[in-house]
Amino acid sequence: MRKVWLIAKRELGYFFSSWTGYVIIAVSLFISGILFNAFSLTATPRLSSQVLEQFFYQSSGVAMIAALLLSMRLISEERSNSTIMLLYTSPVTETQIVLGKYISALIFFIILQLISIYMPSLIFVNGKVSIAHIITGYLGIILLGSSIISIGLFASSLCSSQLLSGVVGAVMVVVFLVFWMLSSIVNPPFKDLFAYLAIHNNHFLPFQRGVISIAHVVFYLCINFFFIECSVKTLQSRRCRG
Repeated sequence: MRKVWLIAKRELGYFFSSWTGYVIIAVSLFISGILFNAFSLTATPRLSSQVLEQFFYQSSGVAMIAALLLSMRLISEERSNSTIMLLYTSPVTETQIVLGKYISALIFFIILQLISIYMPSLIFVNGKVSIAHIITGYLGIILLGSSIISIGLFASSLCSSQLLSGVVGAVMVVVFLVFWMLSSIVNPPFKDLFAYLAIHNNHFLPFQRGVISIAHVVFYLCINFFFIECSVKTLQSRRCRG
């Protein structure tokens, strides 16, 4: 675990010492703020819980993009800079490399979400919402974001270019989003299968409403485990080929 944390600290240092991390935070907060002001804080009277639900719905889209941007460089940058061989020749396993990079992006993503908490807190100025609802909504965003990070990490392990990694990761995420639309036009059993595989609508909406379901938590954890394992296998395959 010490080696995993050393790799994570190295990656976190990059996020905080370069402009990349600060730009992602600034742009994410800026877009979320605009959406929150335009669609949540409307002149139309609404319940505070409805305002909060709308905030989490909008934030989830921004969070997915931010997670993809954070993850697309994690391994592809090592390959494009030819520093991947330093990791291969170091006394670390592929699992430790992947976990270290995944944890670094996840920690930075969580920091971004903690900074954004001032927006739902504004609801308390003229209304009242449950603290548990806020916590549940952010839990959903973190689970969703962690899944996107794992997908982006896998795409990064496949590509030597950050741009190509971002495109491949975005396509994979879009496929998981499109599953929800496919579920509405196909017949069982594919209808239920596609609805279950949809990474956002079916699994995130309960968190948005303040409801925690173990089944949805397990789904996101399984997505994380699957793509992290795929990333490990990809690195192992490339290491064997030299």
